Amino acid sequence: MPQASSSSSPATAAAPPPPQPAADPSPSAVPASEEALDPQTPAPPPQAQPEAVLTAAQKALRSKPTRPPEDSDKKNKKLKDVEISFPIVYGTISFWLGKKASEYNSHKWTVYVRSATNEDLSVIVKRVVFQLHPSFTNPTRVVEQPPFELSESGWGEFEIAITLYFHSDVCEKRLDLFHQLKLYPEEDTGPQSTKKPVVVETYDEIVFPEPTEAFFQRVQNHPAATVPRLPPGITLPPPGPMELVPHEKKRGDTKDHPLSQWFSNFSEADELLKLAAARQQVQAHIAKLRRQLSMIDGMPQQSKAVSGARSE
Repeated sequence: MPQASSSSSPATAAAPPPPQPAADPSPSAVPASEEALDPQTPAPPPQAQPEAVLTAAQKALRSKPTRPPEDSDKKNKKLKDVEISFPIVYGTISFWLGKKASEYNSHKWTVYVRSATNEDLSVIVKRVVFQLHPSFTNPTRVVEQPPFELSESGWGEFEIAITLYFHSDVCEKRLDLFHQLKLYPEEDTGPQSTKKPVVVETYDEIVFPEPTEAFFQRVQNHPAATVPRLPPGITLPPPGPMELVPHEKKRGDTKDHPLSQWFSNFSEADELLKLAAARQQVQAHIAKLRRQLSMIDGMPQQSKAVSGARSE
């Protein structure tokens, strides 16, 4: 995974400290074993417990270990030679506060993880943890529902650690990303402006090899997923209605996000257009260099002709 450079100047804390949870004064907060440990309190006499009445089926279950149903085994079965990928984008957008800026509070910024096509990532992502600079109050921020983002304000640039946790049927491992917060524009882009933010985004793809059948069925028609065709010999029943998928009941895409106008477009069509434009620029530059070389090659011939005319 791509990593940003090391952190630079620290930022200031911008949020009030979170309230501390009050202790539970109810007797339930005290362990029941404390009364038995008190020598002043006599232990109650043991009481005979009535024997539970069990049916023959319940007695059989008590004596034999239970096996998971066959449907559960099938759902957890992994599909070999199959990979599911989710293109993602993570980055920051920062705005200069202009006249409202102070020495220790000059920018407002947002850090986020989104789908490259602005679809709902909660189909695979359970929660995202953002690790801010230690100077912030509560620097470890947990976001458990989309959009997976947080906004803060400060004056310094630093590296933000972003950790993605997935649903149990997706992946048991976490994914660590790192992004360098950038507040100030490059010199060639002009001075700071309150209307034009500094946008830094990174494109990447999360690849899940050998997904389970349940995971494959759940996301095979999801617009954020890149799902291949199954190898020959593997057939799965069609997925159920989209309304029954638990992680898609609530809309969590970023298509109508307030900052979507500043999002970079990482679609294949857009990349092809950028490559074509870059190719034209390279070809024009090559043609210009060839003209300059031809002019340089012609200069010695002219000087030789002049010198020959003088010698005669």
